[in-house]
Amino acid sequence: MARRVHILLILSMAIFGLLAPLNAQEGSDADSGETTPIGDVAVEPIARDDQIDRRITQIMRATGWYRDFEVRVDDGIVFLDGLTDSDEHRTWARDLASKTQDVVAVVNRIEVETTPDWTFAPAVDAVRSVAKRVVASAPLFVLALIVLPLAWWLSSLAANGLRRWLLGGLDSPFLRSVVARALALPIFLIGLYVVLQVAGLTQIAFSLIGGAGVLGIIFGFAFRDIAENFLASLLLSIRQPFRAGDLITVEGQLGSVHSMNTRSTVLISPEGNHIQIPNATVFKSIITNFTASPEGRDSVTVGIGYDAAINDAQDIVAGVLSRHDAILNDPPPMVLVEALGASTVNLRAYYWVNVREFSLLKVKSSVLRLMKKALMDAGVSMPDDAREIIFPDGVPLVRQGEAPAASAIIAPESGAERTVAEASLENDQKEVVERATRGEIPEDDGDLLR
Repeated sequence: MARRVHILLILSMAIFGLLAPLNAQEGSDADSGETTPIGDVAVEPIARDDQIDRRITQIMRATGWYRDFEVRVDDGIVFLDGLTDSDEHRTWARDLASKTQDVVAVVNRIEVETTPDWTFAPAVDAVRSVAKRVVASAPLFVLALIVLPLAWWLSSLAANGLRRWLLGGLDSPFLRSVVARALALPIFLIGLYVVLQVAGLTQIAFSLIGGAGVLGIIFGFAFRDIAENFLASLLLSIRQPFRAGDLITVEGQLGSVHSMNTRSTVLISPEGNHIQIPNATVFKSIITNFTASPEGRDSVTVGIGYDAAINDAQDIVAGVLSRHDAILNDPPPMVLVEALGASTVNLRAYYWVNVREFSLLKVKSSVLRLMKKALMDAGVSMPDDAREIIFPDGVPLVRQGEAPAASAIIAPESGAERTVAEASLENDQKEVVERATRGEIPEDDGDLLR
């Protein structure tokens, strides 16, 4: 029995010995492609440098993977140079040299040279990927096209309703529009948030908002003057120190207010010129409004001689003022002594005029002319510091005790309240503004006062 078992073991080992080479051959036939040397490559019991060089060179040339390569061996150190087309082939050459008999070290200087692949396959794949994402996102686009216009329409509807029903007490149209849009803005933001939430872009939206805030600060510093003028226009619309058509002075500039936009206030001077003043300057400056009140007070100064009775002169001037049609009698005019000059006693007359109907300049001209005539007709002297008298017919000779005729020296004065130059004394600023605005006004890009 033991002998039979022994014979079976011998037969099994023999069969395995016969099949092993066949299996190895089949395995080698089945494997293809790049392989790494399994064991040390034997040359001789003691390999010389030239033998190692020759052996590695033959193997690398047989693979056909390397170009312009060179193998150099120095005291067992292998230096590899050349070109290949992949990192795997570069690593394979290093492993080959390191497993060669009697190799001490390997210096792998083989470079990988990739050849350009002129194919549109990556571009086509990218286009297909984008197309798939677009198709997948199509419902989101449809939702955005529905929700965003709806939110914008609801926001505009709410703004119009607020501007018409709740903010009607605000006098400034510009202020009503700004407040209404600010109150209606959350409606549009809610619609935008819904779209971003469904699309899964909420975090990106918050990042963009944060970036927009930083950009807002940067642009705020860069366009500080523009922002300052816009805020000033908003505050001027709230405070309303003047209205369209008012005659005002700002920064020494006199003119009628024509319009106010988000950048500047436009005045029309009495000469018909357009004056643009930045709103920030208007807001921070002293504003004199001559037409805010329908009545304005003006004054004129006249000098009489020291030999004249001041009381009589005051009564004469007051009479001229009280009889003038353009001067208001409530409150009544005042004639006060202003100063004692070098050669005259200076009287200042104060009177009130309806500035919306009459021109202060024309009324002053008429008052001065009538005051001069009344004082001279009453024999009140009106000397000055230096007077030049012209005698076209020679120096008149006057006997002692006789006075020269007044008509010989002073021309007769008209007693009419209005002359041709003074016309009807009406305020002509409206006519100036009308003539100045007949042409195209470049700066008229929207009036915030109307």
